[in-house]
Amino acid sequence: MANTSSAKKAVRVSERKKIVNDKMRETFRVQRTSFEKAVAAGETKKKLEEKLSTLYKSIDKSAKKSVNILSENKAARMKSRYAGMVTK
Repeated sequence: MANTSSAKKAVRVSERKKIVNDKMRETFRVQRTSFEKAVAAGETKKKLEEKLSTLYKSIDKSAKKSVNILSENKAARMKSRYAGMVTK
């Protein structure tokens, strides 16, 4: 348990950040699985592009330095792979 007031505040701040990060991580996972299921189901290219757009948005938000759920290189790699799934 934190002893000083600044340590107690740091605990509160980290708890708030954890909630934000968990929510961001969950929305990213939902978008990713939704897109992968759509690709497996053979959705039309237009629908895949719409899902890809929302997936890109969640990947970019997850890769921001303030959130740091994904590294920037991993985010770029994922975006490239998912774009390739649409063109196939």
